[in-house]
Amino acid sequence: MIKKLWKLLVNRETITYGIAGVSTTVVNFIAYHLFCNVIGIPNLVANAIAWVIAVSFAYVVNARWVFQDKQEDAAGESKKIVKFFSARLVTFGVEELGMFVLVDLLHGPNMIMKAVVAVLVIILNYIFSKLFVFTKKK
Repeated sequence: MIKKLWKLLVNRETITYGIAGVSTTVVNFIAYHLFCNVIGIPNLVANAIAWVIAVSFAYVVNARWVFQDKQEDAAGESKKIVKFFSARLVTFGVEELGMFVLVDLLHGPNMIMKAVVAVLVIILNYIFSKLFVFTKKK
């Protein structure tokens, strides 16, 4: 039982997803910090801009490295991109709501609150990517 659980949780895919997730999170945090704390763009707008940058980065990393997805023709690849961004839009809503409540309403420190929200978002993104976007063809 423990061996099965270990194999499920600790394998090439989950390890590379963790590395890719950390890298994507770093891209997201740097972009957010620059737009919000350096340039002075409002919290949710800065978060949205950082999201677009990070999700674009994440698609390439996840498709090519984590899930080792085979490139398809333009129509097939376009369909995957739409599915990927659609799934990420759901977690973007979770992130925006979390940032609104924790930063705008409760006045928590924006970078710490972004880290708290990121944990949930990363888990949800993996589930959506695995189940809906980079599915293995039978």
